[in-house]
Amino acid sequence: MQFSDLDLSKSYTYADYLKWQFNERLELIKGKIFKMSPAPGTVHQRISGIVSSELYNYLKGKPCQVFAAPFDVRLSRTINDSQITTVLQPDVSIICDPSKIDARGAIGAPDIVVEILSPGNNKKELQNKYEVYEEAGVQEYWIIHPNERTFLKYMLVNGSYQASRLLTGGDMVTTDILPGFSLDLEELFKDIEV
Repeated sequence: MQFSDLDLSKSYTYADYLKWQFNERLELIKGKIFKMSPAPGTVHQRISGIVSSELYNYLKGKPCQVFAAPFDVRLSRTINDSQITTVLQPDVSIICDPSKIDARGAIGAPDIVVEILSPGNNKKELQNKYEVYEEAGVQEYWIIHPNERTFLKYMLVNGSYQASRLLTGGDMVTTDILPGFSLDLEELFKDIEV
């Protein structure tokens, strides 16, 4: 089967997703197929590496774990593959409940997801993923925009996301989920040419 053989008007499940053997990178959002952007560029990968490293170093010896893409996050309360209709690959995921981690990735909402915007994926990140992360109960959704050198954090409050102010170079990112963690945006965006 090739990507062109799929009927993009149909709904699919994680069971279908596991059978696909083509090269295209895909995500499922409420059963619909979303083709991911081509492999991330250098700026995206540098930012992902810095954020992942900072989180990894902070989390050493703590119960939460950090995972970088590609890492399947199945946003479902069921473990039945044929009933799971949303499978995403956030750039970075932080999961504090070890029971949500299995050999294939994660099942259920991570505590924090980080998406790094690339040309061509902004609409998907800002609309579709926002909705499914909020519905699934992801406590914090971080969006990093390398071209603008900005950081926006959505925090789940009473089941709905509330946005932080827009952060830029000189600001520090902190989170109640990881007390004592801070990410210096000046350092994050230093030497990044877009």
